[in-house]
Amino acid sequence: MKVTAEAARRFLLARHFLAPARSVAGGLDGVLEVFRKLGSIQFDPIAAAGRNHDLVLHARVAGYEPAWCDVLYERREIFEATNKALSFIPAGEFPWYRLGIGRKGPRFHAAILAENAEVADRVLARIRAEGPLSTRDFEREHGAAKDWFGLPENVVRAVLEAYTVSGEIGLARREGNLRYYDILERLLPAELLAREVPVREQLRHRLLSRYRAHGLLGAGGAGGTFDRIANPESAPGRPGRNELRQELIETGALVPVDVEGVRGQRFVLPEELSLLQAPPEPAPSAAFIAPFDSLLWDNSLVASLFGFDYVWEGFFPPAKRRWGWYVLPISFGDRLVGRIEPRIDRDRARVEVLGVWWEDGFAPRRADGFVDAMRDALRAYRRFAGADGLEWAPHLGPEKRLFLARP
Repeated sequence: MKVTAEAARRFLLARHFLAPARSVAGGLDGVLEVFRKLGSIQFDPIAAAGRNHDLVLHARVAGYEPAWCDVLYERREIFEATNKALSFIPAGEFPWYRLGIGRKGPRFHAAILAENAEVADRVLARIRAEGPLSTRDFEREHGAAKDWFGLPENVVRAVLEAYTVSGEIGLARREGNLRYYDILERLLPAELLAREVPVREQLRHRLLSRYRAHGLLGAGGAGGTFDRIANPESAPGRPGRNELRQELIETGALVPVDVEGVRGQRFVLPEELSLLQAPPEPAPSAAFIAPFDSLLWDNSLVASLFGFDYVWEGFFPPAKRRWGWYVLPISFGDRLVGRIEPRIDRDRARVEVLGVWWEDGFAPRRADGFVDAMRDALRAYRRFAGADGLEWAPHLGPEKRLFLARP
């Protein structure tokens, strides 16, 4: 099967509930609908413009409120697991994520527990006896554990993470970005914990989850698209991604397709073939896309289909950034037309727009329906942020005048 680039572009935005944006009915059921569709949504603690999972849901669910995800977590309808990165998944899929991976691999986390056995025993015993605890409930312990930047890490923090990988504990709740952990038996139903899924099936499920989240991935991907599953090639006792993918194709869980102008085969879920063959013409609606939204995982495909150079510059030194620190792509219709850098000032209940960048050849004033769509997107974002007002950086006078909200 071969499709045009236009069909692929429209398909992706439609299956991501972005054409039109905020098209899923609001409320807890709407949030669960998005989780069922995408399978997992990446969590990131940076909240300057809203946390990543909240931004993902805000772009898709009408009137989305961050508290809705918190309620679903408290009700154990979603749960936290490592899938590509730290992510929220439907709790019913937890048995397929029991295979511990973690941010540095199962061997690393097993070594943390072995090398710090006394601390690990003490931490686990207190959680069993007292219920949900955070790192602040323990004295800081120093050891050999290192953080992302190679600096000494609080051993208690490392032990807690290692226990989540081993399946002893899980996240009970968050207060801001502070995590509280409890034993899994108090967090998830016994029948869910009792279900045993073979390792190979877990790996297949994880691989399929990436295709579910994106919709049109190929065999490879940039930015760690297939991290924390398996190596590409099989090894004794451990199937590789290529072998697992072939099994998914042979069982009909993935269907290969060719996309005009895109190198290599792409893979689509069978239930989405009809949408790919006849995607709807997109409505004139705009959305701000989260930096780690699964739509953006394959930046080479984004470049091929949308002509959009997507790079997250959060780790770049300021002098090397072309745009800004926490910048959100802007979708309109079936295109990515620009970027916006909003900041939420919670103390003043304001949204500050620090920068806006339009793609070459895109003229906001002349694009049919865009001004109204952008005003709608800004109003929705302001509600999402709990802000009473919108402030524009001094150099954005033209945008301020153009998108000044009408009553």
